[in-house]
Amino acid sequence: MQVEIFVPCFIDQLYPQTAFNMIKVLERAGCGVHYNTNQTCCGQPAFNAGFANEAREVGTKFINDFEGTDCIVGPSASCVGFVRNYYPGLFENGTLHNRVKGLGKRMYEFSEFLIDVLKVENFNATLNAKATYHDSCSGLREIKIKSGPRKLLSHVKGLELIEMNDTETCCGFGGTFSVKYEPISLAMADQKVKNAMATGAEYIISTDMSCLMQIQGYINKNHYNLKTLHLADVLASGWE
Repeated sequence: MQVEIFVPCFIDQLYPQTAFNMIKVLERAGCGVHYNTNQTCCGQPAFNAGFANEAREVGTKFINDFEGTDCIVGPSASCVGFVRNYYPGLFENGTLHNRVKGLGKRMYEFSEFLIDVLKVENFNATLNAKATYHDSCSGLREIKIKSGPRKLLSHVKGLELIEMNDTETCCGFGGTFSVKYEPISLAMADQKVKNAMATGAEYIISTDMSCLMQIQGYINKNHYNLKTLHLADVLASGWE
């Protein structure tokens, strides 16, 4: 299967290794992976900040960049959820409306694609550690991801996955929410990190790097002995 990958802005700029690990996992599953170097943003930051016209402009480029592809896979439920759930309204009654409907059906979040499309769960990864899983708001509520990532993690050799309390509660990031409402955002991050540490976990794993960026920032600020990992980084670990 030929796959086009979408690499979100913040992963491209701050966590490129996660994108490379996603490619490694997809190739191990037998996919041919293509990356369109013209791609930029999906438009979500502008939309969330209230700039619909600017988001539409960026979204139009996104639609054109991924025209004609069979499957688009991204390591961010937030971005995938935005394209699927908000593009139809953003481009409603416009000339791109029908193309948007087709785009949403071809776009998948990374773990969703592995489980639901490729139907592959075991990548012979190894991570000798205790970890807990964070359900991101976008993954859980917009893409309906819950059991898939846990199935993938259950096959990682040496990994003990322990559920934390309130795993479905927001980490406090929410894009500009963390800037506009910093005290609330920090309190939510504190709750998330404290619940994770209570399990004895060494790692917090999630499908959304934006959540993990928020969580890791709070961990670093308070010098806690805890690390974050994207699911792609875990599935690509321990290979010989």
